[in-house]
Amino acid sequence: MGISFGGLATGMDTTSLVSSLMEIERKPIERMTLDMTYQSNRLAALTEFNGKLTSLLSKVEALDSSDELRPMTAKLSTEGFLTAKADTTAVAGNYQIKSHALAQVEKVVSTDALAWADKDAKQFKTGTLSLSVDGVEKAAITIDDSNNSLTGIMQAINAANTGDDPSGVSATIINDGDEYRLVLTGATVNDKNISLDASGLSGGSGTYANPTLGAPVQNALKAHIEVDGIHIYSDTNTFSEAVPGTTLTLSKADGGSESTTLTVGLDEGGLKKKVQDFVSAYNAAISFVTSQSAYGDNSSGVLGSDSGLNMIKRRLQGLLVNPVNGSGSIQTLAELGFETQKDGTVKLNDSKLSKALSENPSSVEKLLAGEKDLDGKETVKGIAGQFRDYLDDITDSVDGFYVGRKNSIDSTIRKLDASIERVEARLEAREKTLIDQFTALEQLVSSLNSQSDYLGQQMDMLSNIWSSKK
Repeated sequence: MGISFGGLATGMDTTSLVSSLMEIERKPIERMTLDMTYQSNRLAALTEFNGKLTSLLSKVEALDSSDELRPMTAKLSTEGFLTAKADTTAVAGNYQIKSHALAQVEKVVSTDALAWADKDAKQFKTGTLSLSVDGVEKAAITIDDSNNSLTGIMQAINAANTGDDPSGVSATIINDGDEYRLVLTGATVNDKNISLDASGLSGGSGTYANPTLGAPVQNALKAHIEVDGIHIYSDTNTFSEAVPGTTLTLSKADGGSESTTLTVGLDEGGLKKKVQDFVSAYNAAISFVTSQSAYGDNSSGVLGSDSGLNMIKRRLQGLLVNPVNGSGSIQTLAELGFETQKDGTVKLNDSKLSKALSENPSSVEKLLAGEKDLDGKETVKGIAGQFRDYLDDITDSVDGFYVGRKNSIDSTIRKLDASIERVEARLEAREKTLIDQFTALEQLVSSLNSQSDYLGQQMDMLSNIWSSKK
């Protein structure tokens, strides 16, 4: 609000005076604003911490089942013929593979005598064009004055290869260097003996000889491999059951003249990475809590007074050292190479972990994923499962640790915001009152000054009169 007086009557700097008084009056707002900033900083820190807990949960979930703990790898002695990808059901072992033939579909081209100079000229007869595969009619295609060109026939054949009952044949047009020719291609290796009966094209005034197909330029052929002397065929270049739990995809064939060795085994490097990812996520959560506490010359963070953080830290540290009490020979993470440091973080002993994975992988699996009976019922909860259950609870989106704290902080911020609005409204009224009061004071002093000047003038006049009579 602008102030329209400057203390001309009183001699006081009333504008500065009102400003100073309002500055004192605004002290509560400054404190509430600082409180809002503090609460916002707490919320940001809690959000960061919740992100670390969520990340830890995702790393734990990568270790809480037998399937997760059996990453398999497939390696080939010769590259270029095929690729191999093993899943968790793959059986470790060596396999000799030969690539005999790639899958290919039948391809038929119009005869050499039938080639056309203009693919868009509407010069064919009209009527019905019959498309058959292996002697069975797949589509009766209508050719009329709107599509009796080579392009129109191609489009009509392709239209018949869509919908609920596709023909299984697609059409293209090629240029052999001089003229255009029609090419029909089967969709799968089972689409064989493709034929086109143009005898039904008898109407209209078209002059082009009706499309007739020659012998296949490419025969339909199943993919063919040989695994340990067993010949296996597929409609595609992908074999999903030739080697248990491993998908093979052919990219080259040599008629089976060269043998490739496929080695399937446990991906120890992949499993070690999962364990290291868990350690890294655990350390990130523990280090964050430690950073919020006051120690040495360091002051506490914005969450230093929140006892909930230290409770979570203690719980995570407790889970880390809990024995599983299962049937495996490895009962604790310490036996797997987990070494606790002075600051509460963990260092992974790589050689110890490697030894456990190579010598006793089943015990490692039981330690992390737990054990189940023949009916699939859990009998021993693994360490990863224990971490998962606890982290699921505290990161729950409805009643987890973060949500509870966030709701409380949001409520506090809303109350502070409402309080600031009320105080702002009160201060606006207070400033107006002060301005009105000082304005009235200025007017009063100005009036008194005017009266004083008038009385002074009267006294001077009386003094002059008395002086003249003497």
